[in-house]
Amino acid sequence: MRYLLFILFLLSLQPVSSQERRSEKVSKLDKKFTPTQRNEAKTDSVDSKTAKKAPYDYYRIISLQKDTTYVDTSLTIKKEYEYNYLRKDIFGLLPFANEGQTYTVLDYGYKKFSAFPEIGFSGKHFNYMKPDDIKYYSVATPITELYFKTVMEQGQNVDALISVNTSERFNMSVAFKGLRSLGKYINQLSSTGNFRFTSSYNTLNKRYYLNLHFTGQDFLNGENGGITTLEDFEGEETAFQNRARLEVYLRDAKTFMKAKRIFFDHNFRINSKAGNNNLYLTHQFNYENKFFEYNQKTVVSTVGEEQTQVYRFGDAFVSSGVNDKTRYNRMYNKVGAVYENALLGKFQFFAEDFRYNYYYNRILILPSGAVPSSINDEINTVGGQYQYRKNKWNGTFLYSNSISNQSLSNFDAQLTYKLNDKNEFLFQYQMLNKIPDHIFNLYQSSFVAYNWYNNFKNEKINNLEVTAKTQWLDASVQVSSLNDHLYFSDDSTEAQQQLISPKQYNKTINYLSVKVSREFKWWKLALDNTILYQQVDQEDDILNVPQIVSRNTLYYTDYFFKKALFLQTGFTLNYFTKYYANDYNPVTAEAFVQNTREIGEFPMVDFFVNARIRQTRIFFKLEHLNSKMTGNTFYNAPNYPYRDFMIRFGLVWNFFQ
Repeated sequence: MRYLLFILFLLSLQPVSSQERRSEKVSKLDKKFTPTQRNEAKTDSVDSKTAKKAPYDYYRIISLQKDTTYVDTSLTIKKEYEYNYLRKDIFGLLPFANEGQTYTVLDYGYKKFSAFPEIGFSGKHFNYMKPDDIKYYSVATPITELYFKTVMEQGQNVDALISVNTSERFNMSVAFKGLRSLGKYINQLSSTGNFRFTSSYNTLNKRYYLNLHFTGQDFLNGENGGITTLEDFEGEETAFQNRARLEVYLRDAKTFMKAKRIFFDHNFRINSKAGNNNLYLTHQFNYENKFFEYNQKTVVSTVGEEQTQVYRFGDAFVSSGVNDKTRYNRMYNKVGAVYENALLGKFQFFAEDFRYNYYYNRILILPSGAVPSSINDEINTVGGQYQYRKNKWNGTFLYSNSISNQSLSNFDAQLTYKLNDKNEFLFQYQMLNKIPDHIFNLYQSSFVAYNWYNNFKNEKINNLEVTAKTQWLDASVQVSSLNDHLYFSDDSTEAQQQLISPKQYNKTINYLSVKVSREFKWWKLALDNTILYQQVDQEDDILNVPQIVSRNTLYYTDYFFKKALFLQTGFTLNYFTKYYANDYNPVTAEAFVQNTREIGEFPMVDFFVNARIRQTRIFFKLEHLNSKMTGNTFYNAPNYPYRDFMIRFGLVWNFFQ
């Protein structure tokens, strides 16, 4: 606690400029300065009373879809939920014991689909930043954001961003998120990095716009395969409170994924002056390469006091030194023409070219058949998109279909009706004919059972979502129908083994979810509630989800020290009902269906104290503080315990220069 008080003291002395809301004071600023002067305005840290402060909407954050938000230095309960490794609200995800590992998906609706095939290895992609995750900036003065959070053991998690406009038309940003955490269990190291560089540019006459970015990302994880003796974890012996004393299946296995991407999106307006009718040419380019590697020096595991030898993943072609490498690259081009009419909206026609190469360095001849060294293809599609924004309506309708040999199609319709500032309704329907991810069709490994070559049919997905954001509550309903669903099954015949293989379910799976959120406020207290109900209709237990997932936060807020400090403190309770959660397989970095062991029905209570001083938000949390009271029955997956009680703290600090 003394560290927290020391940080509060230092920050209270720090002279940092702040954003200013558009008020009478901002209106005077607009009249006093030209646009160029406002863009170059900087705060005089010596004399804040005479400082030139740019208004908050001069610090813009722009998505790939051109949606704009602003740099926000407030402290709300939403900021508490977003203060984590992924930097977003993770309701519906249950993190594994160490920071930077995979997650158990509690909310099936959390998953988003693309018609084009992906590499697979989904357990490594929770923190992987896709093109849609990259943000672009336009700022009046240089800004910096620093994120820091302590981890489980021997390490830290940091995320630093710098963005600057050299002129009103050109912006650059550089960011890096790094994590290193040893973890509490044997062989649980996480070491990850996400580097991002972005740039935005437009010409003086605003006929040409360009957004581009480069990312370099890597994820290294020790993979211990889970603990071998659950009774040691669940018992009350003091010795095993030191989690490093618990035996694990794998002491020297690790996974490593590395990826690089160059991406740009640009458009050019053909008519020299913008008017009621405009014609644009558009182009989007994405080149990406990845590789995934699984290493395991010792093939044989020893379990229990008798040191029983276990081949965790079955027989292997090698006696030691497993080194499986999967390589992948892809290139995507999208060219289009857009007609924009002030009354009718935007009409876009486009063509897509998608090429990939997923490969190994050998061909395997097995008794079950040949396993090729690679799969590659070129997919061409054409499509159209219509956008309408008028008054209270905002709609986007997209359809694309393959014109090459593959069967691929995507229909996506989104319609938003904004009744007023407090009430909004969203309708979305998506119908996908999706090509299988590559790992389902081809995989090679040093483990005999982990070699396959398939030619699965496309997955057919129909998804309907209705969302209401009102002044009384937020509610959403999702209905999905899945045909030819792909999954990994548990093929193990022995208790200590983990053998999996891809399967395709030839029957229909129907999924329903209802999520309701409501915050009650009284005086300086607030109770924020989110409840998710899920139901699956299927003949076999393929898609397993908890029926109820909930998060309830009771917190208190107030100002102190003449409103120099804003305090937020309270308790958060997370809970989900028992169900047959998917297990995790480190060889493929994929979750697989199991129906032998249920997890859930353990409450997770956190206590937090957060504070805001100017542009700095400080976070202090006691995580899972009730773990000693409810017994050691908390798991992420059948052999992977959830996190124990721990104290963590950190901050998010914004600088406006």
